Amino acid sequence: MPKKKRAREEKPKEPPVPTEGEIIGVVEKLLGHDKAMVKCFDGKTRLCRIPGRMKKRVWIREGDYVLVAIWDFQPDKRGDIIYRYSRDEVRKLAAKGVIQVETLGEELG
Repeated sequence: MPKKKRAREEKPKEPPVPTEGEIIGVVEKLLGHDKAMVKCFDGKTRLCRIPGRMKKRVWIREGDYVLVAIWDFQPDKRGDIIYRYSRDEVRKLAAKGVIQVETLGEELG
């Protein structure tokens, strides 16, 4: 006899805000082999790695807003994607003022 799955009540949690060494960006292009080009909000385009803990659990597409941890030894070129924001979380960040509305384009439209 199969076990019954309990319905979990999901609490609306706050989206993570970038701390020191982290920045928000938009995925421009998926390159394969767990890498993506991300246009960060500081104006730089970085080659970012999708870590193993996110593979096949969090699907990342072009145009997604992500939180990038910048590498210490190549801060202008490389980073790791550590979180993908949902559309609702992007709206919350824009309402808080973490992301400027001009950078969102038609996302909030």
